[in-house]
Amino acid sequence: MEFKITDATIQTILLGSMAGMRTMYAPAVISHILSRHPDKNIQDSDLSFLQSITTSKILKVLALGELIGDKLPQTPARIKPISVTARLLSGLLVGSSIYKSKGKNKLGGASIAAVAALVSTFSIYFLRKAIGKNTRIPDPFIGAIEDALVIYLGIELTRVYNSTL
Repeated sequence: MEFKITDATIQTILLGSMAGMRTMYAPAVISHILSRHPDKNIQDSDLSFLQSITTSKILKVLALGELIGDKLPQTPARIKPISVTARLLSGLLVGSSIYKSKGKNKLGGASIAAVAALVSTFSIYFLRKAIGKNTRIPDPFIGAIEDALVIYLGIELTRVYNSTL
């Protein structure tokens, strides 16, 4: 089996993983894509709001706020129930939208992305803690590296999507 980022399942896993790292970034990416390339499968669905330029802009502002907020000492850990729930919901949203846009069962996509978001949430949390403990690199710097990874993945997914049009 060949690894292709154009595959709906791979896109769903990547976006779900991004949701686990940064709650708002994954919905911002999918809304950016869909608002510029509306999809007929989503047009008349409960996910149609993702195709709005206004939604895209709002999600980008929220994603930027999260990138900043993650570095603040009073920000709760991503493994707190409220944070896990938000990341799970983000994964459900992006997974269902990817699968719906591909004409697939959106519940299947939602499930895949939700699992990816949960795995990413906990694995990145413990990875960041271990890196900080073993290297004494301050957590905000490790968070900035995580930000760079998330942003890179978002750019690549957008680029791949645009090249398949």
